Amino acid sequence: MAVHEHAHRRTGFHPSAAFRRSRSASSTADSTALGAHTAAARALASLRILTGSVFLWAFLDKTFGLGYATTSGRSWIDGGSPTKGFLSSVAAGPMESTFHAWAGAAWADWLFMLGLLGIGLAAMTGVALRLAAVAGTLMMALMWIAEWPPARHLSDGSASMSTHPFTDYHVIYAFALIAVAAAGAGTTWGLGRVWARLPVVRDHDWLR
Repeated sequence: MAVHEHAHRRTGFHPSAAFRRSRSASSTADSTALGAHTAAARALASLRILTGSVFLWAFLDKTFGLGYATTSGRSWIDGGSPTKGFLSSVAAGPMESTFHAWAGAAWADWLFMLGLLGIGLAAMTGVALRLAAVAGTLMMALMWIAEWPPARHLSDGSASMSTHPFTDYHVIYAFALIAVAAAGAGTTWGLGRVWARLPVVRDHDWLR
């Protein structure tokens, strides 16, 4: 009688297969992390550019009277004052009289316009983001005080129409500048890496 031996399938642990599975899982995790990092970097870069465009556009409109917030003939180059209209209309808050005194002053116009230009260019190009965050936060804080969202009524007794006692677009812009500076968002779609390699910037971190 012939005896036939049947090969039995071995189902034990295979180190090589486990290694391949581990390496595949690790590769997938790395790819996912890299994709998330890239998406986050691009999102922050988009926030940086959009925020910078707000400041730069305000500078261009007020300088040349492009017909949006500033009409032709009332621009800075036509002899108009970028600060007079806004500051003279302040009607609430602890610095109401101070802002009225500053309205239209040459030094106030120059500081305001240089601030808009500098912050806008820095944010859009991705350089000097820390300086832009400090300057932008200071500017937004002053404009927040000028509009004074906590007030329910203006100095003449009329409703202020404030929609929130603290947070308004000035606060959002300030935090956007702080966020992109803290995250170093100038390296994506910007000149952040080139800027950081300059000797003076390497020696002074606050210039980054």
